[in-house]
Amino acid sequence: MNTTHLVVETREIDPVEDLLAYADPARPLAWLRRGDGIVAAGSASPLVIRVPADSGAPRSQLIAEAWRDAAASAQIDDPVGLPGSGLVAFGAFAFDEDSTADSVLVVPSLLFGRHRGRFWRTRVRSSAGEFVADQGLRTYGPHWAGTVGPGLQTPQDYQESVRQALARITAGELSKVVLARDLTGSIPRGSDLRRLVRALATEYPDTWTFAVDGLIGASPETLVTVKNGTITARVLAGTIGRGADADADTAVSASLASSDKDLDEHQYAVQSVLASLRPHTRALAASEQPFLLKLPNLFHLATDVEGELSDGESALDLVGALHPTAAVAGTPTDAAIQAIRELEPFDRGRYAGPVGWVDAAGNGEWAIALRCAQFDTGDDGDAIGVTAYAGAGIVAGSDPETELLETRVKFRPLVDALA
Repeated sequence: MNTTHLVVETREIDPVEDLLAYADPARPLAWLRRGDGIVAAGSASPLVIRVPADSGAPRSQLIAEAWRDAAASAQIDDPVGLPGSGLVAFGAFAFDEDSTADSVLVVPSLLFGRHRGRFWRTRVRSSAGEFVADQGLRTYGPHWAGTVGPGLQTPQDYQESVRQALARITAGELSKVVLARDLTGSIPRGSDLRRLVRALATEYPDTWTFAVDGLIGASPETLVTVKNGTITARVLAGTIGRGADADADTAVSASLASSDKDLDEHQYAVQSVLASLRPHTRALAASEQPFLLKLPNLFHLATDVEGELSDGESALDLVGALHPTAAVAGTPTDAAIQAIRELEPFDRGRYAGPVGWVDAAGNGEWAIALRCAQFDTGDDGDAIGVTAYAGAGIVAGSDPETELLETRVKFRPLVDALA
């Protein structure tokens, strides 16, 4: 159990042009969307909850319990009272309980935030320690470029994995499975990773841009948001690349909206989320028909879900209940997870796992870690290793080549930003 008692002080401050300029260039910790968000200044952390595999219980449950203890014992002075103010922790969880990647929750010592034109600074210390000194804005390092290429799952291997998945679907073992492939490469040692975060936030402002413990990306898909007892979630499943012009956009979006294969895949994902949320809510509703979510490089079928949280539940409880959704695993879940373990030649780590933040009251925003890469931020060698992931939902009627093309479209945001 956590024995660290935290003392938290939040104060409103004058506007800051670029929150990200406060972050540690080598290990940024940030959550941004449409200019709003929270960013840790520096890398000092009075509390880090890190849970490896084989911990004896679901990792999200252990983290939720540890966070509940930390929040209950904290002394919080927060007159600002905005989403992301007060005691806040950033989190990134492994996709699979068997993954060798840690699940982690990090409380920064110094944090800056923005919400609808208001700005604040939060300082956190242990009860026996002192607040860290304010840190000024840090000049961005020089531009850099990274290189990535085929990883353990080559394009040819990926199509073969899709064919094997289709055989399992035909045999009735499962209805859907989401298969991913990887790209691996490196960036120069000393690269300012804030440049990657800023590029993603600028090019994809409607996504949740995140940087947590070396995991950096821009996800279009919320897992769950909790604010004062109201929960919302956005389900994405069914994808098609954007056209070259307005007429082509109209044609491809109409094709996606009328695709039985994509509509079936989307319905699996929606029902998975609703079934997971019902035990934790007093009221729950979803839009009857999916809508088209337009991003700079593709269209998604999307459905919004909203409900009222049961007493005593927190965002972390819902993260544990929801993950993994059918949108990133498949249906039924256990069979899909087993197929992923057997058909993907790598450990996903935190790809497609929950990433986000939580506050002392249990409010928070959590996305699914998509359009992302994990950076090896260790101190050895001349380069920093990077592994990126992208996946596609496989259902009856899926075509291996089409699914491969979908992963290429999904890789584009990160690959472009790295370059």
